[in-house]
Order: sequence, then C-alpha cells, then structure tokens
Amino acid sequence: MREYDAFAGYPQPQEPRKVGPWLRTIYNRIAASYRDLEFYDGDRANGYGGMVDDGRWGPIARGIVEHYGLKPEHRVLQINAHKGFLVRELHKLDIGAIGTDPSHYASELSDGLVKVATFAQQPFANGKFDFVIGASAVYAGNLQDAIKCLREIQRVGKGRSWVVLAAYEDENDVDGLMLLRYWFLTGTLILTKADWLVVMEHAGYTGDYKFDTAKSLNLVLA
Repeated sequence: MREYDAFAGYPQPQEPRKVGPWLRTIYNRIAASYRDLEFYDGDRANGYGGMVDDGRWGPIARGIVEHYGLKPEHRVLQINAHKGFLVRELHKLDIGAIGTDPSHYASELSDGLVKVATFAQQPFANGKFDFVIGASAVYAGNLQDAIKCLREIQRVGKGRSWVVLAAYEDENDVDGLMLLRYWFLTGTLILTKADWLVVMEHAGYTGDYKFDTAKSLNLVLA
C-alpha cells in the first residue's frame, strides 16, 4: 500500500469551505441519500448543485494513464463513477473503462458507461480489471461496508487500485473530525489515518490510497 493522489489535478476552491451543523442539516443528508436529481443537479446544500462535465477530468485521466502505465489492452473499473465523466475521458485515451454507481439517475445520464451496483458488490468476475478506482466509495457506509468494498476491489482487480478515505489525524484531532462530519452528506465512516491502515490490511487491500482530511478539503467552521 502507498499513499498517492491520483486526482492531484482536481480543482480546489480558492476560498475555504465553510461548514457547520446549520449549513448541512439532516434534511440535506436525507435528500442526498437518494443519490438522484436533487443530489447531483439540485440545491448545492443537498449535493453537487449541478454536476457537469467542465473539462477537469481530461488531465486527471491522462495523469492516471501515465502514472500507472495503462495501455489500450488494459481494463479499468471506476467504482462511484457518478455520471461517468472520468470513464469517458479514459475511453478517449483508448483505455477500456467502465464505471459503477448505486445511483440509477447517474447511470441513466452516463451514455451506457456506468452500471448500477452497490459499492460492496460489483457485478464482475474475479481479476477482470487491471486497475480499479474507488474514490470516496469505501467510506460511504459503515465499517463492514468498507471492508466489503475493499475486498471487492481486490477481487475484481489484479492488485492495482486507488481509493480515497475520509480521515482525521489522530484522537487529538477533534476539530478535523467534526469539520468532516459537518461537510459530508453521504460519507459516514471517518477514521484516523492509523485506523484506516489497519482496516486496509485486514481487508487484504494492496492498492494505493489518499486521505481526505479537513485540511485537504480546506474546511473551516462557519
């Protein structure tokens, strides 16, 4: 396992993201939980506030292909692929890619690039993919879901993969933990970095990983 940011070129907000329990309430989390139009293309408090293909995924796809040495004969799976923007960019680079997502709404808008599937159960044969991307999928459920998701990534892949994990530094980083809780709408499993390493080892995960922290997401209390 190795810490690495495969989405290093993803645009970050210039201003800090202000968070607080009064900005994203339980009502917003309920709306987001359905992962439908409101989550993707509705009010910003309920999700993305309009997920559009603005060109950001092209450079990221090229970076992934170059860093991991992907070739046209390689197969790539993206779990939590949303509307399939990254999958589409990988296709432009002659990489055989496919995505999965639990959202029927997102799948229907993906031009056939994204199949409906839960994070913890992928509809593919063992060892089908040369590289698996699991950005923000692992921490979307409880601890058992995370272990299942990591094991599915190992099962359908060949050992090369990359995931994103919601993390705070350690037990003294109470502010980091609370800021993440205020920010996430669908991400529920937030662990210390050390605990995530234990979970990945327990699940037999061998790929790369990145930690999403309050600092990396530029979160501040409103």
